[in-house]
Amino acid sequence: MLKESLIENQSIKLGVAAGNWQEAVKVGTDLLVASGAVEPRYYDKIVSNINELGPYVILAPGLAMPHARPEDGVNRTAFALVTLKDPIFFDGDDTPIQVLVTLAGSDNDVHMQGILEITQLFDDDDPNSETGVDTDSILACSTNEDIYAIIDKKNQLIGKMPAFSGAFCKQSY
Repeated sequence: MLKESLIENQSIKLGVAAGNWQEAVKVGTDLLVASGAVEPRYYDKIVSNINELGPYVILAPGLAMPHARPEDGVNRTAFALVTLKDPIFFDGDDTPIQVLVTLAGSDNDVHMQGILEITQLFDDDDPNSETGVDTDSILACSTNEDIYAIIDKKNQLIGKMPAFSGAFCKQSY
């Protein structure tokens, strides 16, 4: 679902310069607006939710998943992946974020499936990892094809793994 969506929506931007979290989130939502997957109001709702609820989009060190509810402007399920040249910080949190995967889920089941795919993609294979999260491999990518290759590799590994490590417990929903 993730790889297919990124290809279909042409929704990858690598090495983006963003001055703050709002700009970083907008890059991902603009990609999805351009593809027709979401309406422009989806970005506004994500920002208002973060301002109201705090940085609920932070999944783990280095990784955020901007998203809102299906009724907030989602036309179809889609993902956008954005890497940042330099980390940004969300207000009220000192976790540096350099990878954002915007999720537009068309219903709650798809939303949960999307979260699972994202967490599996970033689950660190290194048993000695301090965080259990691997954003470095995505940050090292210079082309969309590099991203697709990592997704393919992770999908192959997932078939051989008993379960993901559960490192994505920073924020509760």
